[in-house]
Parts: sequence; structure tokens; C-alpha cells
Amino acid sequence: MTRFDLAHWDLYNADQVGRAPRQLCRDLLARAGEGAGRQAVDLGAGSGVEAAALVRAGWRVLAVDPAPATADLVPRQVPPALRAGLQVRVAAVQDVFPLPGAHLVHASYALPFVPPSQFARVWDGVRAALAPGGWLGVTLFGERDGWATDPAMADVLTFHPWAEVDRLLDGLDVLVVDEREHDGPAFGGTKHWHTFEVVARRLR
Repeated sequence: MTRFDLAHWDLYNADQVGRAPRQLCRDLLARAGEGAGRQAVDLGAGSGVEAAALVRAGWRVLAVDPAPATADLVPRQVPPALRAGLQVRVAAVQDVFPLPGAHLVHASYALPFVPPSQFARVWDGVRAALAPGGWLGVTLFGERDGWATDPAMADVLTFHPWAEVDRLLDGLDVLVVDEREHDGPAFGGTKHWHTFEVVARRLR
């Protein structure tokens, strides 16, 4: 099993069941409020923890993840009475465009795994999906991330210097850009993390 093959992600996602929603998702929900039936998209849904939090908050959620077990795992995180508000698609992020129009797009640790050759198209698609007033929460990898110096990752993962992150967010109302660097655990080991967590909003 290689580092990022689909069997890896099934194991990783199963290991994530039961944890709390990530801070990025909690921040988005605190700002966006109850969904009241509005559309949300969760890119890189993984175990379904964040998708379930969105559904519980009244959002209709399209959850996307490439791992084969996604179609079974994600719905199990949502109470049966609420599953009508969940749609699951097993696919790589770069293969799901165009997305439905959405008032919230959440992509925690998903967009860095879009290959550099496809990132611009994916980013444009994410921004195009945001309805006026829609909320965006994403994690991006910075240029000093430990994987950025691994030649095997050059065509697999996308990394951004701060100036590029700033350019990507041009035209959005940016509420949070949290840049972090630390050594910490990764699935199967440890690494140096350099990330940007962003919360932004389309105003028009």
C-alpha cells in the first residue's frame, strides 16, 4: 500500500470516526448559522464527521471523497432521520465539477491533494459554485510543508506560498487566514506541517 492510495484513505477515514468536527468546520458553522435547507458541499469528506455536523445544522450536504468505503461510511455518521439531507459521491475532488450552487463549501485537507496541474481549474470551480453570500472554508498547504521537499509529491500535492494564497482569495471577504507551522503526527508517522486555514465569504 502506497502512502496515498485509496486503501490508505479507507484506513485513515475509519480511524477518524468518533472524533469531534475540525475547528474549520466549527468556525464555518458559527458564522454561517443554521442551514435551513441551504446547499453545502464537503470536499474530501473522509469519515463523514464534518458532513454529519453540517447535516445536523440543517444543511443539505453533497459529500465528496475518493475512498471506496465512502458510500457506506459517511451515511453512518448521520442519524437515519436526517439522511435525506445527505448526498454522497465517491470521486476525486478534481472529478466532481461543476458543483451545484452552494451557500457553503468546506474543504479541510482536501485541496492540497489536487495535483498542481489541475488545481487552478478546481479552485475556479469552487469559487464559481459559491452563491452570493456563500461561505468558504479551506485548508491549503504552505511551501514549507514537509511533503513539499519530497520529489515523489511534486506532481501529486499542491503547495502555496503566502503571496499565492493571497491571490487565490482576491475578491472574497476574507475573515480568517490562520497560518500554522509545527511538527506533528500524520497518519503512519510524523511530519512538518505548514498550513493555511481560511474562512472567507463571497459578497456578490
